[in-house]
Formats: sequence, structure tokens, C-alpha cells
Amino acid sequence: MAFIGIIILSMVLDEIGFFEWCAIKMAKLSKGNGHLMFVYALLLGAFVSALFANDGAALILTPILLAKMKILKLNAKTILAFLLAGGFIADSASLPFVFSNLTNIVTANYFSIGFAEYLNTMIVPFVVSVVVSIGLLWLVLRKDIPTKIDISLLKDENEVLKSKTLFLFSWFFLALLIAGYFIGDSYGLPVSLFALGGGIIFLLIATYLKTVNAKAIIKNAPWQVVWFSIGLYVVVYGLKNAGLTDYLSLILQDLSTRGDAIAIVGTGFISAFLSAIMNNMPTVMIMDIALVDVSNQALAYANIIGCNLGPKMTPFGSLATLLWLHVLAQKGVKIGFWQYSKFGLMITPPVLLVVLLSLAYL
Repeated sequence: MAFIGIIILSMVLDEIGFFEWCAIKMAKLSKGNGHLMFVYALLLGAFVSALFANDGAALILTPILLAKMKILKLNAKTILAFLLAGGFIADSASLPFVFSNLTNIVTANYFSIGFAEYLNTMIVPFVVSVVVSIGLLWLVLRKDIPTKIDISLLKDENEVLKSKTLFLFSWFFLALLIAGYFIGDSYGLPVSLFALGGGIIFLLIATYLKTVNAKAIIKNAPWQVVWFSIGLYVVVYGLKNAGLTDYLSLILQDLSTRGDAIAIVGTGFISAFLSAIMNNMPTVMIMDIALVDVSNQALAYANIIGCNLGPKMTPFGSLATLLWLHVLAQKGVKIGFWQYSKFGLMITPPVLLVVLLSLAYL
């Protein structure tokens, strides 16, 4: 329910021009400096992923950024560099809130982790993940980033807004919604109550102001994400019955006796490689089940980090990546399996290691 609410909210904001305004503003803040624009684009991706989930970033922000890069007349190599970096940050930045990734929601619900408790633990790994990801992505892709970009080709950011009043109100609404998560957490209320409620309320407000079509928003929502997730429960319990969770439980119990740092790094990398091979949704569920008998909640967070970052090693590691590739293919940009995997295998392991160590030494 929480994930559905976040998707509805992000679709309404997209419809009123919220994300396009942010993308144009980001580009103009760079003052035409290509390297600054690269960093700002990734910071925008991190912001969208954290507040509107990684799938939201893949579905909504990617086509907007692609369109703006074409307007700016960037060459194919530069566009690919921005897209690969943006796709990576969508997952690596999906750590701070329970609702930032479906894997976070599943694990937080499974272990009854509250909103504030989750944020308190993951805020440092989130910051580390964003900083290290941007630094390494820039280092690897810097040769494909132009020194100067002609930002005069972009239109005024306010021209893309359907309603400036609703746009300004949306910032207040987002702040109010986040405050609601904390208040609800103190009273033991579920995150889904505020996420779904917030999405529906904002949809009703936008509909009342005749800015969006509610029926079209509901119809076009990516329901395949929900059905895909539900279907995976069958796969997970099939693997559980086959004994995979028992085997993993033994490995995790052994790791937990070898000190926090080794246990956290080991758990994170197991989750990461399983996610890269068989998708992160069945992995996070299987690992959660296997972690029940391990009395170290830090490993649950390590599992989330592994399942959020690990999938970037292969194109099929997460639904967000599959959606991202699908959106790009529809726009005429095709990224091959080996091209993607080579990039993912180069970037993911070092970022994952540093983020896991930041969790271990909080």
C-alpha cells in the first residue's frame, strides 16, 4: 500500500510539471559547466529516489532527463554517461526511508522496524552511498562529460508548470507528509497509512483544481510493479521449501559469530550477488526469512543495502532497472547486456563495500 501511494503521488507531481521544473532548474544552476551538471543531475536523482522510490526515479525522471539532454544537443556518449549514472544513483540512493525502495518496505515490515528507527540507522549509509557513488561515477565517466553545455537552449522552468500554486503547495505538502510519518511512527501507525493517504489526498486536490485527470493517473499507474511483487511470494516460498533459506541461515549464523564488520559485509555481499543473479525482490524475502534466527538486526539493514545496490551488477537484478531499460528502449536508447554488466560490475562492488562498512562502524 505504501508503494502504491508513493507512485500515485509521484505521477501527480510529474503531471503538474514538478520533476521537469527540477530538471531544468538543476541544469541552469550548473551555469553550463558540464561536470557540475553531471553532479547536480545525480543529486536530483538521489532526491527523487529517496522521496519517491527508485522505481519512481526510473519511470519518471529518466525520460525527462533524456529529453532535456537532447534539447541541449549532447552527443550519444555524453547522453549514455548521464543515463548510466542516473540509473545507478536511482538504486544506490534508495536507502534513507522505509518507502524509498520496495525491499526497504518488505524488510521493515518483516522485522517490525519503525520509520524513525529505520531512518536513524540508514541516514549515514545513505549519505555515504550518494557521495561515493557520485565520486566514482564521475571518475569513470568524466571523459564523456563536456566541459561546457549551452543551457540557453532550455526554456524557462516556470513555463512547464501546469499550476504554479499547486507546485508551491506541493513542497509544503511533502514536508507535511514526512512530518506525518514521524508523528504516525510515535503512535505506532503504519507508514502505508500516510503514504497511500497522502498520495490519494494530493490526487484529489490536483483533480479538484482541474490540473490532472484522476482516472488517467490511476489507469496509467505502473500496476505491473505490484503484480510482479505479489507473484514473487510464490517463488520465494518455493525456494524456502527447497531448503535454500535453511542453508543461508547456517551461513549467516556462522558470519554473525565473526564480528559485526565481517557479518555485515558478508551478509551484504551475499544479498548483492543473489540479487544480481535472481532479482532483488525474491532475494530480500529469502534473506529476511534466513535472518530470523540470527540475533543481529544490523544484518537486516545489510541485507537491504545488498539488495538495493547488488542488482546494479546485471540488467535483470531489479525491477527498477528493467523498467529503466524499457523506458530507454521506448525512447530509442538501447543498452546491451554486456555493456550494462561491465559498467555495473565496475561500479557496484566498491560502492557496496564502503556503504556496508559505514553501517558497521556507525
